[in-house]
Amino acid sequence: MQDLEILYIQTNLIWENPTENRTRFEQLIKQQERKFDLVVLPETFTTGFPVDPKPFAETINGETIQWMKRLSATTGAVITGSFLLKEKEKYFNSLIWMRPDGTFERYDKRHVFSMGGEHHRITPGNQPLLTTLKGWKIKPMICYDLRFPVWSKNRYHQNTFEYDLAIYTANWPAVRSYPWDILLKARAIENQAYVLGVNRVGTDGPGNSYSGHSKVVDAKGNILSEAPDNLEAVMHATLSAEALLSFRKKFNVGPDWDTFEIKK
Repeated sequence: MQDLEILYIQTNLIWENPTENRTRFEQLIKQQERKFDLVVLPETFTTGFPVDPKPFAETINGETIQWMKRLSATTGAVITGSFLLKEKEKYFNSLIWMRPDGTFERYDKRHVFSMGGEHHRITPGNQPLLTTLKGWKIKPMICYDLRFPVWSKNRYHQNTFEYDLAIYTANWPAVRSYPWDILLKARAIENQAYVLGVNRVGTDGPGNSYSGHSKVVDAKGNILSEAPDNLEAVMHATLSAEALLSFRKKFNVGPDWDTFEIKK
């Protein structure tokens, strides 16, 4: 593992306007002078949330995928975030993990937000995504997944942790910012891993307000980097491999974790 340089972007998404949102993110990313390995965007970064997916959902070869390919190739960094996808007459809230060589992986949001009616429009996924970057094992997830500790749970097998970094991209309303703050720390502590939560700011079409609170938390629950509340911000964070490995060596609860099975 090498240290991981991360760029995460907390913005006010332009409601239901994929073209303007893509343009804005591209401008912000290309303005950066520091090198980075990974760029993380909020949930449904092209449209905001929740929206009717029918006018906005794209195919797996659609415009946003092509945009991510071009941007990843230009910057040399992995680009990730979620947007609406259509496949076989079903709609998904899908996170794409786009690499500079044009290959990518996909994670469909497992826990769709039924209290907001997302389950009426979006088909839930049933497979987690575990991917790698510079020797790091990474588990990307989406918003409401944060509230489900079993889905987020790290595993330990043959002296190895399943992941080193969990990522939650989100449109998490300001009225529930306290649980967001607490759960990000809890997931880091209970899984002995770094956690990155990337949220939006501003107000969406239905009038929901978002305060951001995007942050990086280390395996001890310490906040290493945090975007300012209620403001757009492009944040840079360096994740230390040595710090994580050293802490796990000194205080490794992994061998005592329970084994379990998720029935999908």
